[in-house]
Amino acid sequence: MTDHTVDLDKHRGMAAQKATDLRRALAEVEANVRELREREADLENRMMSVPAMSWPEAAVKARHLLNLYAASLPTEDTRHRALVAALFDDFARLGAES
Repeated sequence: MTDHTVDLDKHRGMAAQKATDLRRALAEVEANVRELREREADLENRMMSVPAMSWPEAAVKARHLLNLYAASLPTEDTRHRALVAALFDDFARLGAES
């Protein structure tokens, strides 16, 4: 028995190393997706529980909902995508005026 650790990846063939790297990358991506969903749920719960105290705060909530809506639109739906973009421009313009 030795005190040295053995890097098993060095003893695998190239295909096995690539498969291992892919599995590790996939596990990392899945963990990041889970964390993002949890953070998004936390944000949405806070948005629902605390009323907006100003129009800019309400616009932040609306912007989040519009981003969710826009993400669900088919690529071909350029009309609704343009409408969402125009509304974001309105938010930016009106926010700068106040």
